[in-house]
Amino acid sequence: MVDATTSSEPSSDIEKLEHFPTDGSDSEVRQIKTERERTDASSNATSDGAGEVDQRDGDENQPTTSIASRVLSRMTSRSSVAPGPPPDGGFTAWMCVLSGHLVIMNTWGVINSFGVFQPHYTSTLNRAPSDISWIGSFEIFLLFFIGTFTGRLTDAGFFRLLFATGSVLVVAGTFATSFCTQYWQFFLAQGVCMGLGNGFLFCPCLSLLATYFQKRRALAIGISACGSATGGLVFPSIVRELLPRIGFGWTMRVIGFIQLATMLVSFFFLKPRIAPRKAGKLVEWAAFAELEYTFYALGSFLVSFLSPFRRLASRAYSHITRQCFMGVYFAFFYLASYSRDVEGLSYLNSLNLLLLLNGIGVIGRLLPNYVADTLGTLNMFIPMAGISSLLAFSWMAVSSEPGLYAWVVFYGIAAGGIQSLFPAGLSALTSDPRKQGTRMGMVFTIVSFAVLTGPPIAGAVIDATGGRYVGAQAFAGSCMALGMGGLLAAREVKRRKLGKGVWAKM
Repeated sequence: MVDATTSSEPSSDIEKLEHFPTDGSDSEVRQIKTERERTDASSNATSDGAGEVDQRDGDENQPTTSIASRVLSRMTSRSSVAPGPPPDGGFTAWMCVLSGHLVIMNTWGVINSFGVFQPHYTSTLNRAPSDISWIGSFEIFLLFFIGTFTGRLTDAGFFRLLFATGSVLVVAGTFATSFCTQYWQFFLAQGVCMGLGNGFLFCPCLSLLATYFQKRRALAIGISACGSATGGLVFPSIVRELLPRIGFGWTMRVIGFIQLATMLVSFFFLKPRIAPRKAGKLVEWAAFAELEYTFYALGSFLVSFLSPFRRLASRAYSHITRQCFMGVYFAFFYLASYSRDVEGLSYLNSLNLLLLLNGIGVIGRLLPNYVADTLGTLNMFIPMAGISSLLAFSWMAVSSEPGLYAWVVFYGIAAGGIQSLFPAGLSALTSDPRKQGTRMGMVFTIVSFAVLTGPPIAGAVIDATGGRYVGAQAFAGSCMALGMGGLLAAREVKRRKLGKGVWAKM
């Protein structure tokens, strides 16, 4: 009888390899495959020469049917091993932040620029602004709605495939839009194709970025979120300069080439750090048993409920733009039309207000997030939501052009903070980094319905008040206040669960 330890030693080596944290690179997979083949060959030779060994050892060393299944089995087994603490810096981590900035620039940055296309679409297609609004509305809805699916696939190890697919869809949608001449073509190219592409990119990118940082997570996400401001400044400027000179088609193709070049850079540097998680449910319903997660989702829904107030009455909507994910975006949608209809600003000056709102938001995306890494993400998110609510109410008192510019500065900073703190706070509620994509995507899907149902309510409020903005402004402030209440509840539940004091870092 041969000593069983002869066949167990290779298994011990594999066990050591199982606990070695890696990034899932091709070279590692080849090493895994070679080690597994060597182990299988050794166990087979021992079994043939020595006869029967312990049944349990024989089952463990049974060769699989193919190399592919062995590699897949190895990758699945790694998911049960803790990946180690995030690096919180280094070349790879910060290049992921830069890549995330480019991704958000090419997704939300382009969405932010939709307002500059609105007059062109309205005049060229001879359609009501409310019809045109469905293009952008559906694009944003898809971006959030498929978060549950893309988030889970990211956790399963398909980030690179998702990113490549999303990049192709975004670039293809942009180029296809340049050739569109009819409404349904614009809807399919920009609303559906680009919307799906944005969804394949946004949630996976944020969830991957969160796995590289712990102490500096809020700041890292804030820097990436500044991509929306970058795109909100760059793309409208491109459209304003090129549209009168080279026409709509080539203007869109220029944007498409910029997207293609920057997405290639991002694809090269964005690499998963966490091992793929073994098969699980598409929706982690158990997450909603955690009250802090449920309250956070509810608060996010309410805070974002005003973000889709895009389909206004015909005259009001004609100059609306769309702004970045989650938060108090009512002003981003109404500011241009309000400045023209109420304050009497020219079209160019109304666009300058939007550029200021986007540009000043950089401060709001960086400074609160920097402080949040010290005081706690929820501790910063809650007051920023409260300040934004107060500013929404104060908008009703603005009665002059200088006052409107001053209001835009303060509101832009507050809104920028909410935009970047939302995903940072959500990632802070996820203790297992292998579930970042799933849990973030679930909340994105919930918020997508706020994006879809908000516009009819906004239109009803505007119509009910005879085209005045006061009712909608009050509604915006009220929803943000209720959303802040949900965030407060989430913080309190988590604080009690951890047994910390009232002023603890959360």
